[in-house]
Amino acid sequence: MDSTSTAVADYAAFLEKVKRTVYVDNLSPQVTESVMRTALGQFGTVKNVQFIPNYTGPKNIPCCALVEMECLRQAEAVVSEITQFPFMMSGMPRPARAFRAEVEMFDDRPIKPGRRIQCRWVDRKDPDFEVASKIKRLVRKHAAEDLFLLQQQLAQEEKLAKQQEETLKANYKKFTIIDNVVSDGTAPGLAKFYNMKAFDS
Repeated sequence: MDSTSTAVADYAAFLEKVKRTVYVDNLSPQVTESVMRTALGQFGTVKNVQFIPNYTGPKNIPCCALVEMECLRQAEAVVSEITQFPFMMSGMPRPARAFRAEVEMFDDRPIKPGRRIQCRWVDRKDPDFEVASKIKRLVRKHAAEDLFLLQQQLAQEEKLAKQQEETLKANYKKFTIIDNVVSDGTAPGLAKFYNMKAFDS
């Protein structure tokens, strides 16, 4: 088999891998590979988990990962279930999100057969120089907007987490009071006084 045929075969195998891979984001920074395997293992066999590193934003922003399942059917099940129902990981207040993976998400993707990439220096007088400059400015603008949105999301999640913590503490206090009233005999005494049927403890 020549190099061209090998490249075609490798790229075809890569496309099959993409089909059975799920892109999962909105993950807690505390989520590990073992957590991902356990959480998504209920949908099938997890073959590989690849976290996508973040090189531009703060460390505590939501993470994302590419999860390769054993077959296309399992990948579709993951996307369907997580899309329809809230799917929590590591107790975070936000549910994870899942989408079908795309070719551009893989940093180790093979070169598409027949594709050639050429790089060259562009002179300031070249018409393409202005195009490249506009793209550069646009990328910087998108990066700033993305960072701003992430900061807003983190602030909202921190507020939500605080509200959930306060609600949990309030509910725990209520159940503690009820348990104490039942265990110390106050509830049966009140039931007898008011001629009511006491509930079983």
